Amino acid sequence: MSSARIQKIFLVLVAVMVVGLVLAGLVFVKAFDAWQLTKRAGNEAATLQNLKTIAAVEAQYFYSHRRTFGTFEQLVKEQMVGSKFAGNPVTADGYVLTLTVTAEPPAFVITATPVLAGSKHFYLDSVSREIHVNSEKPAGPNDPIVKK
Repeated sequence: MSSARIQKIFLVLVAVMVVGLVLAGLVFVKAFDAWQLTKRAGNEAATLQNLKTIAAVEAQYFYSHRRTFGTFEQLVKEQMVGSKFAGNPVTADGYVLTLTVTAEPPAFVITATPVLAGSKHFYLDSVSREIHVNSEKPAGPNDPIVKK
């Protein structure tokens, strides 16, 4: 076999390997994007459930503690929520949850800020007890309500 023919075979093999690596890279990128979207959706669903749970627990706390709302620390101490809510702010399921409680008038506000960019922001307060959402910036009481 001539050296020119060996060089051609070698170049064809290198070209096939390069094309294979490029295709493998594209598949990896698509799979990674799909994984991130799935993770983001899971974090959002878990955070919505966390907000609903906290709102329900706050209602229980309010009626059993002289019409005051509890901080995360108080809710954990009373064993009304799990230890994953210890501290303020709390990082859970890809979100930073901040709970603000006021005594006069008795009220609470919970904000959920995503750790990953591109995720939705959430807001819940004791007045409306509805979860509000904003896709671009921290959510507030004037943002759209999450559809149930």
